[in-house]
Amino acid sequence: MAKIVTYISEAFEELKTNVTWPEWAEVQKFTVVVALFSVIFALATWGVDELCAKAIAGIFNLIKS
Repeated sequence: MAKIVTYISEAFEELKTNVTWPEWAEVQKFTVVVALFSVIFALATWGVDELCAKAIAGIFNLIKS
């Protein structure tokens, strides 16, 4: 258990002293970029899903007739 506590305290110390954290404005900018990309990717996935669903429905309609 002592090793785990030592590891965690050393990890926090490393985060405080050796990590270069971005400025708040940069964090906000990247957050907006990630949010926009996520929305665009979700819309693209939805579009491909709809296209595939219509193609499969069309194939089944051809088979049924």
